[in-house]
Amino acid sequence: MITEPHQKELLSCVYVQALATKAGYTTTVPQSDYDSVDMIVSSSVGMRYKLDLQLKATTRLGKPIDKGIPYLISKKNYDDLRNETQVPRILVVLDLPKEEENWVTVTTKELILRRCAYWLSLQNETYTDIEQGSITVYLPVDNILNVDTLKTLMEQVGSGETHES
Repeated sequence: MITEPHQKELLSCVYVQALATKAGYTTTVPQSDYDSVDMIVSSSVGMRYKLDLQLKATTRLGKPIDKGIPYLISKKNYDDLRNETQVPRILVVLDLPKEEENWVTVTTKELILRRCAYWLSLQNETYTDIEQGSITVYLPVDNILNVDTLKTLMEQVGSGETHES
């Protein structure tokens, strides 16, 4: 049996793969997450542009405040995500129900993965909320990653625009 944290990680991959497939993109998973990239979403037309994703999943996402939804990430992930790169990077956080039995439901009519994922671009950001090697970032409540949002993000990559959270 795989551990609960690994199950969450794999569910975040499944979530993005489903969105990317519906949007007409492909996904690949690097052999190593050394550089804080868990998945790459790629276009197969035009300039073949790509978007790198750092995937996270949690059952304990903070309550929204004025700045957004607080989420604690490691300083290493934070630094990797805010560095300027040729391929843009975003953080994707899947919000799962607290009860594991509610994460996924399958019937003859539906496959349901409950809740949603939020995205955040940290490029060129600077935070000072460092808590023992971790940093609190704030996910905008409107930054729900869905098919249309993924298409918009990929179109921005293809046109050379930067992502603004």
